[in-house]
Amino acid sequence: MTHLTVIATINARPGDEDQVLAGLRGLIAPTRAENGCIRYDLHRDLESSTRFVFYETWESAAHLERHLDSDHIVRNRERIGNMIESLTLMRLEREEAP
Repeated sequence: MTHLTVIATINARPGDEDQVLAGLRGLIAPTRAENGCIRYDLHRDLESSTRFVFYETWESAAHLERHLDSDHIVRNRERIGNMIESLTLMRLEREEAP
């Protein structure tokens, strides 16, 4: 079974990074409890205090899509969305050696 890996990069607006970090931390526990979530880890860039990265592993793309539409993600987006300068999602599939 091939899992889906996601790298989500969130850039907070300068001055809003502490509030964005608090909002992102609040996503960890409910997301880890979601069906299909294998890994959901938050990181802060050591060279840019406004950049945060989630490293995620999901059982499938369908599980990721349900996560993106979940209540806690939608509420958090409403709460801190205007403090985020940019957000990118990189969806990755692991390649095995031949």
